[in-house]
Amino acid sequence: MFESRLRSSLTMLVLGLGLGSCLAAGGAVRADAPKEAAAKTPLYQFNGKDLTGLYGYLHDHKYDDPDGVFSVVDGAIHISGKEFGGLATRDTFSNYRLVTEWKWGGKTWPPRVENARDSGILLHCQEPDGTIGGHWMESIECQIIEGGTGDFLVVNNGGKFSLTSETRRGPDGQPYYEKGGESLTLKGGRFNWWGRDPKWKDVIGIRGERDVEKPVGEWNTLEVVCDGDAITNILNGQVVNVGSKAGVTKGKLMFQSEGAEIVFRKIEIWPLDKTSAK
Repeated sequence: MFESRLRSSLTMLVLGLGLGSCLAAGGAVRADAPKEAAAKTPLYQFNGKDLTGLYGYLHDHKYDDPDGVFSVVDGAIHISGKEFGGLATRDTFSNYRLVTEWKWGGKTWPPRVENARDSGILLHCQEPDGTIGGHWMESIECQIIEGGTGDFLVVNNGGKFSLTSETRRGPDGQPYYEKGGESLTLKGGRFNWWGRDPKWKDVIGIRGERDVEKPVGEWNTLEVVCDGDAITNILNGQVVNVGSKAGVTKGKLMFQSEGAEIVFRKIEIWPLDKTSAK
């Protein structure tokens, strides 16, 4: 019986040590890995039917959309790109995980017919509409552009917007995200994602050697985690850019119309701890 109990005790000890090792390994988190969503109910979720919870704003037509720039077709949001503007949330958000699935359509429009397909997600947008160029709000942009998806742009018009990132200088003199690199703060301009091709050109169909974005017509998953003043861009499962010390940490979101057709089949906003929305 003692031998049996001894074997049992040793077995439990080994199992416990094994479990501890597994937990230690599984619990190892990269320093730049963002928080997971804290709840099972999203703050916003595209319903696959209409634009409930969203509104459009366009450069020329403002809150009217006679050309159908924004529509829902076959369970997905289509943004034609014909007129500069965007599709904005009616509510404001902070401390959230945005999850989107999107792909490029085939159509491009003047003045960007032959330029790289271009869009973006504006974060922490501050009203009024049209402050930037007559079509966007002041914000921090998670760029969606061929070859540059995941870049940060500080879309500022003399306001409070700024962003800091760890960077290296590329051969083109531009700042690229690099964990542990030189800290740089911008009140305007762009932080390139880490793998952007320094030879990038603004031409349609451009792709770099290290692109994480999938080819035109294929679905991409783009997530943005806004955790306090930190922002993390995750493209197809890879962390491509990280910003911190954002000058503004709460606002609307806007999905840009910028000369290229783009389709979203999923848009979800999930709360993190201490999330607020109104």
